Amino acid sequence: MPRQLNVWLSGHHIGTLAQIDGRLGFRYADEWLAYAGAVPLSQSLPLQAAPFDDRSTRPFFAGLLPEGDQRKRIAQALHVSRQNDFALLDGIGGECAGAVSLLEPGQTPQVTEVPNAVRWLDDAELLRLIEEMPQRPMRAGDADIRLSLAGAQDKLPVVAEGARIGLPRFGSPSTHILKPAITSTAGIEGSVFNEGFCLALASALGLEAAPAHMQRVGDCTYLLVTRYDRQRSANGAWVRLHQEDFCQALGVVPETKYQNEGGPDLAQSFALLRRATRPSAPQLLKLLDYVIFHTLIGNHDAHGKNFSLLYTARGAVLAPLYDALSTAVYARLTDKMAMKIGDKYRFSQVQASHWERFAAEAGLSPAQTKKRILGIAQRLPALAQTQWAAWQAQGDDHPILAQIVALIAQRCSLTQRRLTQPHTPLETTPLAGVDSSF
Repeated sequence: MPRQLNVWLSGHHIGTLAQIDGRLGFRYADEWLAYAGAVPLSQSLPLQAAPFDDRSTRPFFAGLLPEGDQRKRIAQALHVSRQNDFALLDGIGGECAGAVSLLEPGQTPQVTEVPNAVRWLDDAELLRLIEEMPQRPMRAGDADIRLSLAGAQDKLPVVAEGARIGLPRFGSPSTHILKPAITSTAGIEGSVFNEGFCLALASALGLEAAPAHMQRVGDCTYLLVTRYDRQRSANGAWVRLHQEDFCQALGVVPETKYQNEGGPDLAQSFALLRRATRPSAPQLLKLLDYVIFHTLIGNHDAHGKNFSLLYTARGAVLAPLYDALSTAVYARLTDKMAMKIGDKYRFSQVQASHWERFAAEAGLSPAQTKKRILGIAQRLPALAQTQWAAWQAQGDDHPILAQIVALIAQRCSLTQRRLTQPHTPLETTPLAGVDSSF
């Protein structure tokens, strides 16, 4: 007898996720297929009466789950196998990215606010929750709480209202994502300052980025990121907007999210936007700006799960920029980019010809792409300096910010020289505190 979970999208029952002999299958409900307003759950799962097999089903649903050590600890808390996507979704799939909820047969999502839908936390409780996150990811095993977010970093969906922070209960929507500092043992110091600064810098550049604010409780600093897939309705209630990352949309399982493992490349990413959005030109320019920005700030971890489609009343659009972290300032992390520029994985090897090849493969004008790269490279260093000064003035300085600002200045300068003076060699003397791979 197959195990089943009902799949709900924005309050509509749209289909069933089943597990048979360890393999997943998804099938749209007949009533959903007959509904005039029916939309597919994913670009990789088009509306059809026939069921989808494990190969087609797994990328989207596995893509809803945390990864790495988080996944392992959640499995331990739920007393299930870490390889069992179905059991993990059964345990924590009530509040996922986008508008998806997975519920047991007979259950229905909350359509109105219920009493005590939020477990509000005082400072001591919040501090304890943050301290316990490495051992209790997503609060797995807590009664009335089923939360899931993709990714390997510790994070937690929460509700933020003014100065209050709480946990969503009974399937109610979260509004923010709480991201504590990455543990110092990982060799990634100041991650909260790093990501908060990079997201603020993206906004200062004019990019659409997820709003994020640094907060403190006790001696703990954390980042509170506003969810772009949640919005207020006319009556003031929070509602979910559907979204999916590029790996889900392209049918790629999370384990192969990096291009060198078979994950999406930039040409596939731009092609996806062309297929999924109308008009696509503004979305393509947004993605180009994201690619340039990630490259110039040294975010080598901008893989297929760090770009998403957001489904709005106007149709699909490119989601705001998120997970922007300058990884290149950390010597322990790889200098290999998640996606190639042309045929190069390392920024130090990217010449004008590689940007031209990238543009051609992505279906962009090489001349217009070059103009856009130069425009951002000319503006970004001064914006970074101004942003850093503002953070210092408000008491939010950290040594990592000086390294990010220096790295940006160096990368922008080198990029401008290489685009205007082809085959400019790499300078062999790195700036202090900056990884020598630049």
